[in-house]
Amino acid sequence: MARCFQGWVFLLAVLVLALSTPCSHAHLKHKKFKTKTGVYLSPKFVLEPGLSSSKYFYNVHFPKGHIALKSFNAEIIDEEGNSSPLHEVYVHHWLVERYYARKGYVEPDQQLPQQLSESDVIWLRNSGMCQNGALGQYFGLGSETRKTATHVPGHYGIEVGDGKGVPEGFEERWMLNVHAIDTRGVEYDLGCTECRCDMYNVSRDPSGQPLPAGYAGGLTCCPDGAKCRLKQGFGGEKKNHYLRYTVKWVDWSESVVPVKIYILDATDRMNHSAPTGAKHNCLVEYDVEKSCNATNGCLDNKWAKITMPTGGYVIYGVAHQHIGGLGSTLHGEDGRVLCSSTPIYGKGKKAGNEAGYVIGMTTCYPRPGSVKIKDGETLTVVSNYESTQMHSGVMGLFYILVAETL
Repeated sequence: MARCFQGWVFLLAVLVLALSTPCSHAHLKHKKFKTKTGVYLSPKFVLEPGLSSSKYFYNVHFPKGHIALKSFNAEIIDEEGNSSPLHEVYVHHWLVERYYARKGYVEPDQQLPQQLSESDVIWLRNSGMCQNGALGQYFGLGSETRKTATHVPGHYGIEVGDGKGVPEGFEERWMLNVHAIDTRGVEYDLGCTECRCDMYNVSRDPSGQPLPAGYAGGLTCCPDGAKCRLKQGFGGEKKNHYLRYTVKWVDWSESVVPVKIYILDATDRMNHSAPTGAKHNCLVEYDVEKSCNATNGCLDNKWAKITMPTGGYVIYGVAHQHIGGLGSTLHGEDGRVLCSSTPIYGKGKKAGNEAGYVIGMTTCYPRPGSVKIKDGETLTVVSNYESTQMHSGVMGLFYILVAETL
């Protein structure tokens, strides 16, 4: 009887061990993380009626160490900490970029990234295919910033601060680019926010060359310091502003699954015949021509086919569009919809619900494992705008997070 009892005990122990192993593994993989939060302010920037301000702030406050970023949210506020409404301070964009800098190196004030010393700064781009310095940011939004979800779900995260590949004598830093336009008292709000060249009285590019034929508007015509035309006799005070940004993260561990950032551009025109492989010419901006006068059915459709070097599972997706945007869709090679993202337009006056402005973008959080991109798969990004009137300097970007494993 004793031997029989001992046998049952042994079998029970084996069974418990067998059942507990996968559960322990699952717990390790999906354990709860302690999320940390930091709230920071950018350096001050000063606005006055009609002014376009595009400032570059280097080595800004940011969480340190080997971490997984979980979200980045931001908004422009005034001196008293109040949210600045879009009908006064239009958020063209804010961008967050990562780089290595030589220890002790001080970035010259307000120089463009490409003007910094190449021997002292190494830029760390996302995994997207755009070249020539375009769209390398880790995070970035525009007027939709207050109503667009940015959180990375579950046990996924954007890995930074791992120390791998850091050259001796260098350290990780972060840069903010904040582009805001003060539209108080301007003649034509949309003309100013779409950076129409005639509204800013700009006829030459930064190098002094005449603008390309047909260039109606875009970033070239609303650089830092440019002034949009004001109504006759309008006067207004200068005001101090800041970008208030909130970062959430968890400490890195084996339980976190890393995701890659891809930013796809509807203006990307791939050159497959390039001698060293496909080249990506991402224009970032484009114009929408007026095509009809109807109240509906006037549609401008811009699309691009982009081949992904590697695949994985889509964890998050969101598009970026300007006023006039009707939505953007990312398709797989077989035509299936990977993600659709639509602008949310405001209906009021308060900050976060400004009538006529894009105040948010809908996002995609697919069920893990349900949306997969194959290695080498060619995706199609489609950007739709209404075309009852002309729009200049619009964008059709798609930001996705992709995990190689679940």
